[in-house]
Order: sequence, then C-alpha cells, then structure tokens
Amino acid sequence: MRNSFYANTELIALIGHPIKQSYSPFIQNVAFELVKLDHIYLAFDVPSDNLKYAVSSVTALGLKGLNVTLPHKEKIIRLLDDLSEEASIIGAVNTVVNDHGKLFGYNTDVNGILESLLPFKDEITGSKVSVIGAGGSARAVIYTLIRHFKPEELFIINRTHQRADTLMNYFSLKMRYDGFHTMELFPPNIAGTLESSKLIVNTTTIGMAPNLDDSITDLEESFNEEQIVFDLIYNPAKTNLLKLAEKCGARVIGGMKMLVSQAAKSFELWTGKKMPIEQISKSLELYIDEKEK
Repeated sequence: MRNSFYANTELIALIGHPIKQSYSPFIQNVAFELVKLDHIYLAFDVPSDNLKYAVSSVTALGLKGLNVTLPHKEKIIRLLDDLSEEASIIGAVNTVVNDHGKLFGYNTDVNGILESLLPFKDEITGSKVSVIGAGGSARAVIYTLIRHFKPEELFIINRTHQRADTLMNYFSLKMRYDGFHTMELFPPNIAGTLESSKLIVNTTTIGMAPNLDDSITDLEESFNEEQIVFDLIYNPAKTNLLKLAEKCGARVIGGMKMLVSQAAKSFELWTGKKMPIEQISKSLELYIDEKEK
C-alpha cells in the first residue's frame, strides 16, 4: 500500500457510524494502485448530528466523492443536488459524486445485489421471496428484485410492522407492484414464511461483527434445500444465519460479492475507469485471511 501523498492527490471518503468494520478503504485503495490513480480513500466515523457538516466538507475541501453507509443512506438525500433514477426511487444513496461543486447521489448497491443474484434469476422470477429489514439496504434489495427479478410475492419482515408497512406502501406506489406482504420479526412466527420462500435476504446488521452470535432465527425449520439465502453482511464472511441455512441444505450467498460489485460501480462513477474486480477479490480474500490469523 502506498505511503506517500501529494498536494494534488484526490480524496474520496467513506462516512457512516460505526465504520471500523468496513473493508471499503482496502478495496478502493488497492484499486487506485492497480489502475495507477493518484487517489486516496479514507473512512470517517460520522454520527448523525454531524452529517450535514460532513457533506458540506465535500465541496468545501474539494473531495472527489463519498461512499455512504449506515445510518446515513436515507438522510443524506436532502443534502444533495440531484439523484440518479435508481437512488430517487429507492430513497437511499450510497455513493456521491462531486461534479464541480454539485453533489450527485447514486445507489450502487443495486449493482452489487444484481450481480449476486443473477445466477439464480430463473428460480427467483415468479417465486416467493422474503426480505428481512426495512432500512436503506432493504430498499435497494426490494427495488432490484421488482425491477430485475419480478417475484410473485414479496414479504417484508421487520422488527416493527409499521416500518414494514410504510416501505410496502411506498414501493406499491412507486413501482406499481401488488405482491407485497408484511410481518413482524418474531422467530417462531416467521419460520413458516421463510421456509416457503425461494429466496431469503437479510438486510439487517443482525449477526455482523462484533455480534457474531446473533441471528434473525435459530430455527432449522426455516430452511430447506430448495432455497437461496443471501446475507448482505460481509464481516464475517459467513454469518450464523448462513451457517444454519447451509446446514439445512440451502444455497447461501455472503455479502462479499455484493461489496466488491457495488464498490466497482462506485469506482467507475468517480474515475470513469473499470475496477479490476478479479484482482481486488483475490487481494481482499488474502487480506481477510491475514487479519483472522
């Protein structure tokens, strides 16, 4: 990794709270080196009260752009000048480009979700799917599923019924989709819904480091060998949810492919260049293995 920077080095930042679990700085900085760009990517822990100051610093300091993660993906929208079509419909932003002082918001999570699920498109289309959570990541998942996979039924399962209902009503109107159902996240009650779903997607932080023992369910009857279970969490690489689903015969997808695919799209928006995805994925695997020793 480079250890020298200059007055014309371009800065791109990641903002969120908390932030220390992120692999994005590693991914982007390795990509900048491989493509030989004089850029640096830094992570900043920004509590919600400081979001507006962090965003104003992008133009004040001339940053090239931002990545945005929890809990800012929805709140940042009101601080931007314009949005891509996807970000506008989803109502959440994870990438910001500074174009001569104008801030444009994008949602590259869509690209990561799409790339992760494309191998299973024929199975997902016309089937029943369950999405756990109702935050910014859930919005990107729901948008991608409706736009690209067209499931027959889509269950939103969340801690609070009201937030799930709000999301259902929003996308019913925005995308003219009438296959929604909602329910609260109580493991004994959701087992039947999960078990009958072809695809289950966890968009919550339940099971993310450092809370490795947590899971949305510990009921084996929630899973079967006909299913695909996708957890957006990438740290750890395999959550307790995925371990249990795999034990029950389901095919599982961790969040690492999504992480790299969405990062590649962000990289392209900032630089106009393609990220060397294969090299980045291999470097990231080695980096994680080294950290875990």
